[in-house]
Amino acid sequence: MHLLWKVLLLWVAACICLPVQAQEALVISRRDALTQVYFKKSFILLFFLSWRRKEAMDPKSVKKRSTTSMNMVEVHSLKIVCTVTSRFSHTVITSKAVNNETFSQETFFEVELPKTAFITNFSMEIDSQLYSGEVKDKEEAKKQYDKAVSSGVTAGLVKPSGRKMETFSMSVNIAAKRSVTFTLIYEELLQRKLGQYEILTRVKPKQPVQEFQIVADIYEPRGISFVGAKAPFLTDELLPLVTRSKEKVHISFSPTMEQQKKCPGCVGTIMDGNLVIKYDVYREETLGEVQIANGYFVHFFAPPELTRVPKNVVFVIDRSGSMSGTKIEQTRDALVAILKDLYEEDHFALIMFDNAVITWKNTLTKATKENVHEAIAYVQELRDQGSTNINDAVLTAVSMLVGERKNMKLPERSLDIIILLTDGMPNHGETDLQKIQENVRSAIAGNMSMFCLGFGNDADYSFLDTLCKQNKGLARRIFLGSDAASQLKGFYKEVSDPLLLEVDLRYSDSAVNLTNIHYNQLFNGSEIVVAGRLRNNDMENFLVEVFAHGNEDFKVQGSAIVVNWDKIYPVKDMFGNFIERLWAYLTIQQLMEQSDIGTQQEKSRTAAKALDMSVQYGFVTPLTSMLITMLETGGGYRLFIADKLTEDQRQKAEQEDDLDTMTDVTDDSAEGLTLFAVNAKTADPRTSDSSRSTAAPTPVTHLFIFIGLFPLLIVFIPS
Repeated sequence: MHLLWKVLLLWVAACICLPVQAQEALVISRRDALTQVYFKKSFILLFFLSWRRKEAMDPKSVKKRSTTSMNMVEVHSLKIVCTVTSRFSHTVITSKAVNNETFSQETFFEVELPKTAFITNFSMEIDSQLYSGEVKDKEEAKKQYDKAVSSGVTAGLVKPSGRKMETFSMSVNIAAKRSVTFTLIYEELLQRKLGQYEILTRVKPKQPVQEFQIVADIYEPRGISFVGAKAPFLTDELLPLVTRSKEKVHISFSPTMEQQKKCPGCVGTIMDGNLVIKYDVYREETLGEVQIANGYFVHFFAPPELTRVPKNVVFVIDRSGSMSGTKIEQTRDALVAILKDLYEEDHFALIMFDNAVITWKNTLTKATKENVHEAIAYVQELRDQGSTNINDAVLTAVSMLVGERKNMKLPERSLDIIILLTDGMPNHGETDLQKIQENVRSAIAGNMSMFCLGFGNDADYSFLDTLCKQNKGLARRIFLGSDAASQLKGFYKEVSDPLLLEVDLRYSDSAVNLTNIHYNQLFNGSEIVVAGRLRNNDMENFLVEVFAHGNEDFKVQGSAIVVNWDKIYPVKDMFGNFIERLWAYLTIQQLMEQSDIGTQQEKSRTAAKALDMSVQYGFVTPLTSMLITMLETGGGYRLFIADKLTEDQRQKAEQEDDLDTMTDVTDDSAEGLTLFAVNAKTADPRTSDSSRSTAAPTPVTHLFIFIGLFPLLIVFIPS
């Protein structure tokens, strides 16, 4: 009877211990899973599991086994084709993934694209079945999305990634010995900054690809003045093929499998970095460049050889306690460099603020060498303290500029600028954001431009963005990182050389549905773009006039030069009605900017118009979403959704994901398109989902083990 009691205790302990240990033992490999089934009711399994548990706790053991047992979906082909026609970029990314295993696997397609781009199409081809996306009103799409999620249907999405990009990501299940082909298309108008356009592709396939190709075709009817390409993986032995004529450039990069490998026989790839293509066009005409096609026109205006206009700039710098440490050091470094770049005919002032407002001098100072050196010494003593009084600091800057103008101490033909740098929310003095915006707008009264730099994720970008749009300026986010000072200096360079002020562009009466035709300023290295529709397609009598203020009054007029596109470019090289799509892209962007300011009625009207155009032209914008519905073999379906985030939404998402603490990257590496290879996540039906668990043992687990092993000791104790 005594022996029977011991056996009963042992059996109870085994029943308690087995469920816990069985799940954790499956971490090791499929063999363990099969072994576990075989020994499921054996007492010996208690010792087997304890030994396996020790092995599972060894990181080296887990790493080694997970590497060797990984079944990768093969990325058979990867092709990126970018076609740029008159600055309008059309990019097609195609990737084919093959599952060579005898069981199904889940594969991920993930692409990072510029946040300025609009997705226009996404499709998947699986088993000769094509699934394409459909652009819908975001509210309508969200209802379908929520319904799908509540029903347990999985969905993909677009989310922020880094400084200037967002990630398009989705996953599908590939049956054994089958393949899937993904195609993503997006479009954008390339912006000219610091005298050049930039096409950036971050390449990171993560494995050698059999058919790997990047192609860029650039077509500019006025001629391409220069073009260059660079990437960390380009060497003398591995260079892209470049062919060039006056109006066209073709760049092709197709490394072989062996060229992609880090070394002969290696699995790793050297294809990890940014392929950057930069170019500019010839600018011989003061009138600019006008192109007409299919009843639409576009006017690019950036006249050459203009003399710069002096500027009067007040730097308003947040020195509150939240700016402590690296931020205040980087701000000092950037300010010193910026002060050194001032021209002697410029005037400047420094305002530091926390809960109080401190001015370096009560008036603006001419940027002589002596004054700049004195200002640098002052900046180097900058220390953080106190809270954040944005309202009083900005109003002090406005008052300073207004007073100097009233006393005629500033050049008549010059630009007044306020540059605000802050890392937080106003928490002293006036703290109501709308009231601050009203105060600043009333004080400035359209007489100066305001630029805001939001440092880090705590700055309210939406507030700063509206503040600038209401006052002839723009806002920019400065991301935390080792290059934050470079970001500050880079922004200043973009606005440091004003060439023209109050630019008005006028066109023939036949031009209708125009984008913005008034610009507050034109800076050196940038470009003004206007597009519209031609009534009756009247190309021969299309007149253009431009009026502006500079060091002298600026006026130019002339007739548009009609480009014979068929002669310059073969039809196969063109992608649709590119000028019409450029016009639609630019119109939607400007409507969305206008929807951030004005009365509620004006906001609603412009947002509704932008929504209608987004759906009509198939653009995924902050007002629309793309839905992709895929039928599954069991009769169910999966729904994928692609959204476009506003900058405010991006910031909130980054705060949730803590992206602001990401690994430091330079500005170049954080911009453009990033392509990740399709990765595999095994979905072998022979193993359960618990095989993916790698949880560390808990105290409760150890307690169960002890309870399970204790009766064994009793068994071997002599009666």
